[in-house]
Amino acid sequence: MKNLFSNQMFPIFIAAILLSSISTGSAVAEEPEPGHFQMSVFHPIQIVPEDQDISGLRLNLIYGVNRNVTGLDMGLANQVNGNMAGLQFGLFNHTKGDFIGLQDGLVNFTGGDFKGWQHGWVNVTKGTFTGLQSGLLYNQSGQMKGVQLGLVNQTDALNGLQVGLLNFNGSKDPLGFFPIVNWSF
Repeated sequence: MKNLFSNQMFPIFIAAILLSSISTGSAVAEEPEPGHFQMSVFHPIQIVPEDQDISGLRLNLIYGVNRNVTGLDMGLANQVNGNMAGLQFGLFNHTKGDFIGLQDGLVNFTGGDFKGWQHGWVNVTKGTFTGLQSGLLYNQSGQMKGVQLGLVNQTDALNGLQVGLLNFNGSKDPLGFFPIVNWSF
């Protein structure tokens, strides 16, 4: 052990530590730690910039935008440009990525996959939906694995149950439409 820290090896050892800390430091600087609280009046008037994550509580008085949100997201209009995990309440909820949890509002839109419960007047999930989608007027999903309850229900592929006045299952031939109750397992 004494030879490792000899006078000739010591400067090389220190240089290696400094170089590794410099490269690690630059990676950390590029990816800021998520904020734990966000308050937004109307985007871009908000505490945490839109390109950062929120892990905790996000309150949007009118309209707020962030990259990824984990926790409780509340406001009139909530937009997540990445993924959302937790509870999202508002008149209009828009998550561009995947969603895990409860999304509750008049209009709910998820661009990726959804796992959990989506509840409102109009619910749209572009990816695979797993869980319960309950909409007063309209529910739509890419692929449905679960239950759709609403006046009009539409999915590209159904592995579950649809209950509503009009039920559309894009993968069912020749009848892709069935009133009141539709199922496919």
